[in-house]
This record gives sequence, C-alpha cells and structure tokens, in this order.
Amino acid sequence: MDRAAPVMSLEQRLTELETRLAFQEHALAEMSDALAASRIEAARNAELLRRALDDMKQSRGEFFADPAAEPPPPHY
Repeated sequence: MDRAAPVMSLEQRLTELETRLAFQEHALAEMSDALAASRIEAARNAELLRRALDDMKQSRGEFFADPAAEPPPPHY
C-alpha cells in the first residue's frame, strides 16, 4: 500500500478518540455550568424587575389617584 498519509495504528486512533472525548466532556461541563449560572442570573433579574415594578406601582399610588376609583367623565 502506497499511501501519502501514514496509517495510524489502532492504539493511536483509540488514544486520539479518547482525547477528543475528554475535551468534549470538559467543554460540555463548562457550557452546562455557564447555562446554570445564566439561569440563576435571569431569575435574579426577573425578581429585581418584579420588585422595581411593585415599588413603582406603590409610589404611583401615592401621587396619583386610582383611575378605576374616579367617576366617569361627563360626556358618558
């Protein structure tokens, strides 16, 4: 067999595949950790937004009357 590229032995191929698998497992674990952190941050941000909206509603209630409590305008 005259091939330009040298033929890898079975052991070399197995070692190469194991190395690639280890790298992929490591990358997958890193991505999983990043996704978990992102979900925690998103939940924290959603809670902060909910609190800010609640605070805004409460402060608005102090300065403005509730539109539902006002009588309808005279043209009704």
